[in-house]
Amino acid sequence: MPSRSVTVEVSEASPQLRVAASTDAGRQRRGNEDSHLAEFPVYIVADGMGGHDAGAVASASVVRAFSGLVGRDDVRPDEVADAIRRAHQTVAALSDRTRRGAGSTLTGVVQVRHDGLPYWLVLNVGDSRVYRVVGARFERMTIDHSYMQEQLDAGNLAPDEVETFEHKNVITRAVGAPDSPADYWVHPVEAGERILICSDGLHGELSEAELYDVLAHHADPGEAVDDLVQRALDHGGHDNITVVLVDVAENPSAEEHDEAARLETSSPTEDNTDA
Repeated sequence: MPSRSVTVEVSEASPQLRVAASTDAGRQRRGNEDSHLAEFPVYIVADGMGGHDAGAVASASVVRAFSGLVGRDDVRPDEVADAIRRAHQTVAALSDRTRRGAGSTLTGVVQVRHDGLPYWLVLNVGDSRVYRVVGARFERMTIDHSYMQEQLDAGNLAPDEVETFEHKNVITRAVGAPDSPADYWVHPVEAGERILICSDGLHGELSEAELYDVLAHHADPGEAVDDLVQRALDHGGHDNITVVLVDVAENPSAEEHDEAARLETSSPTEDNTDA
């Protein structure tokens, strides 16, 4: 059975957030190597690898590196970068002690502040993903670190060949692996947006069109998360499935909303921000 939670989070320094999270081992795996953290201001997913014991420990170690940021409304970008460095060190040490090695993906958003205004610091290592919905607009906010993405970018693989691509699960960066820096993007917190964070157990089973359809159909974040997990299971549940959904209230203060709307959003390019 999936593990699901729904919370409503209110901070004096930030718009109200409604958050739902769920994880499920899927139909093909005996254990769950995914971990997640969904407590203000940290919303992340980590997908471990290295066999169940090592993978589960690796992803849990990644999440634990961010625990000191929970409950704060004054997190700085450099503190997020420090958490990622701690996660790399911990997982690399674990990998050295295991026969098969260990690693983890890491993706998500952390709410940071700049000049008194809230921003999302989007972060990514590996092929878990962050998506964003605002009205009818649906966009992926992260770029996969995977062999398949490299082949797509190079024009060696057509989009309609993705489903049958033999090496679709091979990633090129992982927490705990050498030469695996995180990518960062900064984005203003926007009224009415939905942030979807997920492991490849979700986006590997559902098309982006189906992801958007579910998010557009369910206003309640808990119902949306339940539907996403169930559809991934219905598609075969070949991998562990973890989903975190963050809804931003429609009406933050007019001053914050107007200021954030004037700020330019950085475009997703690899390593374009040094947090």
